[in-house]
Amino acid sequence: MGLLNSMVIWFYQVIQFFITQAFAPNPRGPQRKLSGPRIAIIGAGITGVSSAAHCVGHGFDVTLFEAKGREHLGGIWSQVNNTSSLQIHSVMYRFHPSVRFKRSYPDRQGIVREVTHLWEHYGLQSRTKFNIRVESVWRDKESGKCTCGEPKMPHIPGQDKFKGPIYHSSNLTGKDVKGKQLLVVGGGASAIEAVEFAVSQQAAKTSILARTNKWIIPRNPITDALLAANIFGEETSLGWVPEWLLKRFFYRNLSDLAPAKAGLYTETPMVNNDILEQVRSGQIAWLRGDIKEFKEKGILFNHREKGIPKGGPGREELLEGDICVMATGFQRPTLAFLPQECFNPPYSPPNWFLQTFPPGHSDLCAINCTYVNAIGTVGNIHMGLYTRLLLMFIADPRTRPSPAWMRAWVDWTRSWKQGAPGGALEFFTYSELVWWIVLSLASNPFRWKWIIFVLGGWGNPLSPRMLHQEGSIRQSSITADGAAEKPEASNRKSHKAKNKTETDGIASDLHKGQNGIGDAGHELNSEQINENKDKQASAPSKSGVYSEAVPTFVA
Repeated sequence: MGLLNSMVIWFYQVIQFFITQAFAPNPRGPQRKLSGPRIAIIGAGITGVSSAAHCVGHGFDVTLFEAKGREHLGGIWSQVNNTSSLQIHSVMYRFHPSVRFKRSYPDRQGIVREVTHLWEHYGLQSRTKFNIRVESVWRDKESGKCTCGEPKMPHIPGQDKFKGPIYHSSNLTGKDVKGKQLLVVGGGASAIEAVEFAVSQQAAKTSILARTNKWIIPRNPITDALLAANIFGEETSLGWVPEWLLKRFFYRNLSDLAPAKAGLYTETPMVNNDILEQVRSGQIAWLRGDIKEFKEKGILFNHREKGIPKGGPGREELLEGDICVMATGFQRPTLAFLPQECFNPPYSPPNWFLQTFPPGHSDLCAINCTYVNAIGTVGNIHMGLYTRLLLMFIADPRTRPSPAWMRAWVDWTRSWKQGAPGGALEFFTYSELVWWIVLSLASNPFRWKWIIFVLGGWGNPLSPRMLHQEGSIRQSSITADGAAEKPEASNRKSHKAKNKTETDGIASDLHKGQNGIGDAGHELNSEQINENKDKQASAPSKSGVYSEAVPTFVA
């Protein structure tokens, strides 16, 4: 078995090597001045670092702003416990083509190590500003605030009565739980991480207090890929097949823990091989119900039977515990800093073009910010695809979708998935996401020449030939609109600036590590970016991506 595992790991390394050679853009050193548009990225989490590496590799200059110190490089992965590890196979978590994991299920240290290597490999050290919180980035007069990545710590009645300590699930490293009883509030991925910590530290018993049951699927890349291959992104007439197989061969005698009504394609499942066995052995207790209040020695819990909704009748009991762990995840990123028009129903997130571009703003891409639930991989594929789509829109105005087309795409998708119990755009599968992008590229003839670049990362969108061609097209468009007349000398500067920036402005106030890239063609000067670090600093930037740092993977 040891020899077989060694061979599998060696083969995995070979595959990663060829992926890196084929798809990773060549890094451009910090000493090389990049000629492309500058992009401001707010937050140095996994999505921010990955997007920055893609941009730099394709000739676009970037500046990363991180509100916290260097030790927070990697976002949420820099904050979680040392025992935290991937719940899916790392082949599905390669957040950039150049990432090369050494283990199938790397832990926190292994993931942070790869983020750091990516950051250094693409010369992002000189392009990153730590301990600088971007208070606002705006055009026009809009403003707002955004927070993300902070642990959720809900208040429960009677919390001050509890005699034991209360920790967030991301703050367990170094805590002594050996021989103690843990009460874990929450039934999602954070609860799984808390259980892994408790088991590794030899806790006496751990009770998971979950309001509802969620689907648990095996830690198997083949299983995960097959489930993500549902291109329709919703429950189908054959949806009962994988659910029956899971109950029959994975849950077995614990089918009571499977959701009573929710289908597999309605919310994000948990991925773990051990939790059900730990429940069978009695090491873990999985309880479904509602928390009433804290008591001195534990939590008063209303234990509900399967099928009874939240808040329904049940059996109240006092669950005693020495330590309470809030496995309530992290704050989701808010997009409140965007213009109000981005939230006007029925086109509020996630009901945006390709789920990430708000109608009317093809120069703004909200990666990992708008999704609600999904099944599939979470790595470099979609980060790279969305980032390169944005770069295509920046480099070639003819490829940009019109606001009417962006709204029409949302309408069509909702019509196609109108019966989806998880919501048309609230739930998707990874194959569905890729299919969206492929159809989008095929729908516009001007995008056809970009297909290889967007899908594979091959080609240079800022090559002299490409820039000359696009410049000629812009000039022809100006002439056709009757705007080619030579401006008066006093107006030449503003005329040049107007032709250089063709998109409408947005207002934003980015806060606490929200990964982002501003929008195309608009330079943000020292009057437009306020940074709180004892005094204001300035940083010019242009267009970009708004993205969140990894909560899907941890929370």
